[in-house]
Amino acid sequence: MAKQKPKSRAAAKTAALKKSPARKTASKTVAKSTARKTKADGLRTCAQYRDLGIAEASHGLAQAHVIRLIGPCNPAEVSKLHFHDVEFQMVYVLKGWIKTYMEGQGETLMKEGSAWTQPPRIKHLIMDYSDDVELLEVILPAEFKTVELAT
Repeated sequence: MAKQKPKSRAAAKTAALKKSPARKTASKTVAKSTARKTKADGLRTCAQYRDLGIAEASHGLAQAHVIRLIGPCNPAEVSKLHFHDVEFQMVYVLKGWIKTYMEGQGETLMKEGSAWTQPPRIKHLIMDYSDDVELLEVILPAEFKTVELAT
């Protein structure tokens, strides 16, 4: 009796992995790359950061994480003028909204689906956000310094 072809790519991949002598190594790699870490010890104490593993995968070239700001917004805690010593920073609003201020650009309200890049070392602050806001942030390099400025 002839073997039947798998009906989908996922089924084909599963079948190939079952036959592969390196399946244990492949399984470990998949498990490691999909692991999610959540921490409250990031830049802000009012936020939870979920590391996406990009820093390790890129050997420090870049960092990516999902940020969930914990509401309600307390301007006394979050509205501190600062800058990051980075080469590139991009933020995408996954859920909710966030109002920011950037030097030379003023106030901006970003809603779900909005994205922006911040020029290197631009002075900025968070003014307000929705209780359910979630952001995807990508930064180069992975390790960088944040400088809080006196107001």
